[in-house]
Amino acid sequence: MATTSSTHLVALRFDLRQVRAFLAVAEELHFRRAAERLATTQPALSRTIRDLEAAVDVALFERSTRRVRLTPAGEAFAAECRLASGHLQLAALAARSAARGESGRLRVAYMDFAINGGLPRILRAFRASTPAVKVDLEYLPTAAQHRALLEGRIDIGFLIGRFNAHRIANLPVDEEEYVVLLPEGHRLAASKALCLAELAGEDFVLGSEETFSQFRALLFELCHRAGFFPHVVQEASNSSGIFGLVAAGAGITVYAGNARNSPRSGVVVRPLEDVKERVPIVAAWLEDHPSEALRRFRECVMAQKDQSVSAPARPARKRGA
Repeated sequence: MATTSSTHLVALRFDLRQVRAFLAVAEELHFRRAAERLATTQPALSRTIRDLEAAVDVALFERSTRRVRLTPAGEAFAAECRLASGHLQLAALAARSAARGESGRLRVAYMDFAINGGLPRILRAFRASTPAVKVDLEYLPTAAQHRALLEGRIDIGFLIGRFNAHRIANLPVDEEEYVVLLPEGHRLAASKALCLAELAGEDFVLGSEETFSQFRALLFELCHRAGFFPHVVQEASNSSGIFGLVAAGAGITVYAGNARNSPRSGVVVRPLEDVKERVPIVAAWLEDHPSEALRRFRECVMAQKDQSVSAPARPARKRGA
């Protein structure tokens, strides 16, 4: 324990100014030339080196009237100081790069509708423009993202609906239409579009309350206005499970329109023509978050959103028999 404590104290007894002076003398092997290089006086430089040797507790130079040379201890000390100086230069460059948002780490949370919708496009664009920023992705349901944002465990989240809390900023990213997912061969699959009331009495497969609570609340309100409450027979914790249960004939479900982005064998997607509401996908973050990388990411989100708005709209579907 004593040795560890002593080593720690030695490390604190000299500073970068002394190290720079030492390296100048080590390179010049001449106090006058080193002093001129450092824009100081020779006596001041000599005092700095003596103070450094006292701090390290070894002689770093052999001095005579004719020459100056490093001692073996000085050679070892110089090698480590050069390494340390190089690391400090890299540290300064890394700090400047992070301050400009060109490097660093960004923690991004997402839920099913975001990752199945426009988020992959946003991530590709951001990685192309800012490749030195490492993006850590984490799946979290909307309610869990609320807690993670307030606790500072994520930098930005993609969730369902606005997060109305103190110090939270919201940016609408996308709006998804409601669609029906049916097993192939289901009696309603012959129609090109459906009305929500036609689903009354059907067996429903839904995402669990733990992972789909926000979407379930939106869906139940729509069904209530249509005059029924879904008869839920199966639940799944994620979209893959929902699609699999529908394909297996366990029931039907209502989902976001980005289900078309990941077609599943055995599942038929039909629009709900009488539902005008949309599933709101929102990006949320702490409004006073200091990260420059986050600011750049938000700019990328907005740019991709603008591109989506300017893209040609999909043609309207007509209801079939």
